[in-house]
Amino acid sequence: MLDHLEIHTRRLTECVGFYQAVLEPLGYALIVDGDQKGFGHDGRLDFWLVDGEASTHVHYAFAAHDWKSVHAAFDRADSHGGRQDRGPALAPHIHPDYFAGYARDPDDRLVEFVCQRAGASTEQDVT
Repeated sequence: MLDHLEIHTRRLTECVGFYQAVLEPLGYALIVDGDQKGFGHDGRLDFWLVDGEASTHVHYAFAAHDWKSVHAAFDRADSHGGRQDRGPALAPHIHPDYFAGYARDPDDRLVEFVCQRAGASTEQDVT
């Protein structure tokens, strides 16, 4: 199990704004706001942004509690230099309950928002 992920960027301000926007529906907040920017949820710090040569050719996913959260994160992706990539949809080739949306952050990294819980697609959970 991974404990945390640190990525580098030359567009720190834009990336902080982007991740604050898309991660808020997933329960994340900016907790450390110094030279390094630390995002976390539920008492954990597990996503870091630091100034430096941009980390490229990476793909990572943030877990969502339900489909509604996947939609909410994806809907915010067109902000702060980011952009929507692939809209939320089931990916049954992975498994029957794999529901994900994809975005590109300001450095063009592929960021995924995914819910893998059975039953998370109930009508009350979907926008």
